[in-house]
Amino acid sequence: MFASSTQDVPEAPAVPRHIAIIMDGNGRWAKKRFLPRVAGHKRGLDAVRDTVKACSDLGVEFLTLFAFSTENWRRPEEEVSFLMELFFVALEREVQRLHRKNIRLKVIGSRERFSSAILARIDAAEGLTAANTGLTLTVAADYGGRWDVLQAVARLQAQGVTQIDEAALAANLSTAYAPEPDLFIRTGGEQRISNFLLWQLAYSELYFTELLWPDFDRKALDGALASFHARERRFGRTSEQLPEAQRRG
Repeated sequence: MFASSTQDVPEAPAVPRHIAIIMDGNGRWAKKRFLPRVAGHKRGLDAVRDTVKACSDLGVEFLTLFAFSTENWRRPEEEVSFLMELFFVALEREVQRLHRKNIRLKVIGSRERFSSAILARIDAAEGLTAANTGLTLTVAADYGGRWDVLQAVARLQAQGVTQIDEAALAANLSTAYAPEPDLFIRTGGEQRISNFLLWQLAYSELYFTELLWPDFDRKALDGALASFHARERRFGRTSEQLPEAQRRG
């Protein structure tokens, strides 16, 4: 289990161990091109492939993508249906590619509203890639940060735990298998975290870009990493307490 950044000071690796991304802007990308919104979601899947490959090549250990939030069920029924179909097809088509590249796939979020066919695909994909030792790709689907905290508390209550501390809660979150994100990226110009990994992002470096998700490529990722490397990650300490190599300016 990984310690919380509010209790322990994480290492400062040259490459972020864990990157979390809100992939925003698919619909606007399509609208700008006078295309239906679903065309943006299809193009966004190409950006997912490119980002997964880039992170794997760079040595990033964990990549978490916000694919579908609990609030996204409020979208038009036609768009939600398409997203579910796209998710189903992607699980079928992409999992073999991930497996060949030694990438482990995990899906986090509530599973109550997914069809039995999607649930079967999720289980099969996670099972196939479970022993892979490369990048861990986490897809957050029907996920919300508040839901995550509540389900962790529910797990602890079911275990009979009455005194809940930070370590116990963190161990029961959906991403307990991963360190907290070093870098959070949001495309599309919005500057909020939108109920994504609320607990886990406490000390993450935040990076926002105007680029719409389908236009996010290796150059854009490099820009985010350059910004990350320019940050001074103090975790409550002063600059003078940091090792010389970690100081900025």
